[in-house]
Amino acid sequence: MITVPAGSSLTLRCPGTQPIVIVSLADVSAPFLNDLPPIPVLSLDGPGVRRLGVLELVTSAGVTWVEAELRNDQLTVIGDAPTDVVQRRASARRPGTYPAVGTAQIENVDGRQLVPLTGRVEDISTSGLLLRATTDDNLPSLPYGIERTLLHVTMPWGELTAAVTTVDQRADLLRGTFEWIDPNASDELFRFCGNRLS
Repeated sequence: MITVPAGSSLTLRCPGTQPIVIVSLADVSAPFLNDLPPIPVLSLDGPGVRRLGVLELVTSAGVTWVEAELRNDQLTVIGDAPTDVVQRRASARRPGTYPAVGTAQIENVDGRQLVPLTGRVEDISTSGLLLRATTDDNLPSLPYGIERTLLHVTMPWGELTAAVTTVDQRADLLRGTFEWIDPNASDELFRFCGNRLS
């Protein structure tokens, strides 16, 4: 079973325009990629606008690239989809909302700096996490050029302290892999995520 979880960031690349990052609004599942029903998404397009392109589709089994159509806040897989997921995940991800505070190391024209960071971890695995950053007034904010982050995440079992290397940074979202995890939290994280793809 392939599931596109609610809250997933999906990237649609259309000819002649910048990539469009779209957020899925509900869980959508099917046995195969070709059978996925239309995915309800948050889109800035008006009614009747149709976009065709290549979709970077994040699923419970991994990431794949398929042809897709965006119309009326519905994302539909079209054409010939691959028969398998292209990039398998190395470890299970657990979605949720886990408060996080920390320090980001950024590199910009002024050199290397440390800036405070607050937000929430929206999914986590034994190999990394997805962080959505916020400011004190609850507006999305992520400083440009984050190389690594030291985070303290409030998990159901207690606090997880980890150093995270940035893999991808877009708008207020940061995907990263663990460079270091507090040894006391490592076993708890493994138990929490389980040893299977979810």
